[in-house]
Amino acid sequence: MSQSVPPPVPASTEGPAKTPKRGILIRTPIPGPVAQRIVALDGKYLMTSTKTSPVVAESGSGVWITDVDGNRLLDFASGVAVNALGYAHPEVVRAVRDQVGRLSHFAGTDFYYENQVQLAERLTRITPGTFPKKVFFTNSGTESAEAALKIARWHRGRPITIGLLGAFHGRTMGSLTMTTSKPVQRARYGSFVGGGHHIPAPYCYRCPYKLEYPSCDLYCAKILKELYFQTSIPPDDVAAFLAEPVMGEGGYIVPPKGWHAAIKSIVDEHGILFIDDEVQAGMGRTGRWFAIEHHGVVPDLVTMAKALGGGLPLGAVAFRADLDFPTQGAHSNTFGGNLLAVAASTATLDVIEKDRLLDNARVQGAYLLKRLHELQVKHPEIGDVRGLGLMTATEFVKDRTTKEPAVQFRDAVLEETWKRGLILLPCGRSSLRYIPPLIVRREEIDEAIEVVDAAISAARARV
Repeated sequence: MSQSVPPPVPASTEGPAKTPKRGILIRTPIPGPVAQRIVALDGKYLMTSTKTSPVVAESGSGVWITDVDGNRLLDFASGVAVNALGYAHPEVVRAVRDQVGRLSHFAGTDFYYENQVQLAERLTRITPGTFPKKVFFTNSGTESAEAALKIARWHRGRPITIGLLGAFHGRTMGSLTMTTSKPVQRARYGSFVGGGHHIPAPYCYRCPYKLEYPSCDLYCAKILKELYFQTSIPPDDVAAFLAEPVMGEGGYIVPPKGWHAAIKSIVDEHGILFIDDEVQAGMGRTGRWFAIEHHGVVPDLVTMAKALGGGLPLGAVAFRADLDFPTQGAHSNTFGGNLLAVAASTATLDVIEKDRLLDNARVQGAYLLKRLHELQVKHPEIGDVRGLGLMTATEFVKDRTTKEPAVQFRDAVLEETWKRGLILLPCGRSSLRYIPPLIVRREEIDEAIEVVDAAISAARARV
């Protein structure tokens, strides 16, 4: 039997003299005996996937996860950026319970639902751009990418889509065509959907052209027009350019200032649609509703998922209304916009607005970045620290001069963090990402930094 652990007591705000209660509680080694049994059964009955740690969750509250052995862990992964409000937020729970007691599903896109219409209207208001928009609901990020790519191809009648090397847009065949973050994700699946082309990402720490910003004059954007459009990619055959505003799975890479604007200017010259993939960066993670807002660019289509559903499977594409299909049946699905997920989404957006969590993401994100830079000064294995809001990363290297990726060391640090009660996720070749719920407080960031500090020292003794 698993043990029940009460949620942590909130820190007092009555005065600076009171020390906040630290929440991590380790009762057994992680994984404990109950967790070990479940991990073994998982290996026997579930398909091999992407699991990175043997944490077996039983319940959650706020930024805390209680595992099946009674350990309480601090979650800086947010269910891969899904749980913007943390776990078991009472307003989301109330909304889902109310909806499931009335109606949970009624034939997907074949009928009409008030809460779908209301959420769609809200998304057209908060997505960038003042032009008329429409929304298509999906179940996931990869479905959102598929829908956006189909919309672009249908309306432009062109066969090519351009993306970035290192990007992640999903694992279904259309989105996988544009996914290039890891070879294992593409191995043995070719041939892919035709027409996918890629250019190097704006990765300043590892510039593929060996240039430096800003003296590079954004060559990584201008090369699209100056080289690719002159050689291998006929621009008038391109339907869309697809990019993440902050590269997620590929390493939490933040493009330099001006890159998105330069790309948008180039694609606009040829009537190429700009698809903004906000699946991981969107819904407030970077301190704006959508990370593209930091770059001052208005996309033609915006894909969403993860945090949009408030913990339930929900994705969406918001797009210029003139890109809507003129006939029924060109695209549809069964579960997109499920009524429970829409209710959870609406409650989540309400809380983000009411509790000013965009502000909290900016403030706490700046503090998190500051603390990570402090770790960089202390630990030579940290080659780079980067991020926007609560979407941050540390990249580990064997040597800061050569920048050789320290993959084994990163993996050792990750293992040492969950052993100490902090949940993190890897990204890129040798980076760790820090994506706590948007409700995170400074004292929880401090506790996470203490764990990472100790984990790096422990990993150094191992590797």
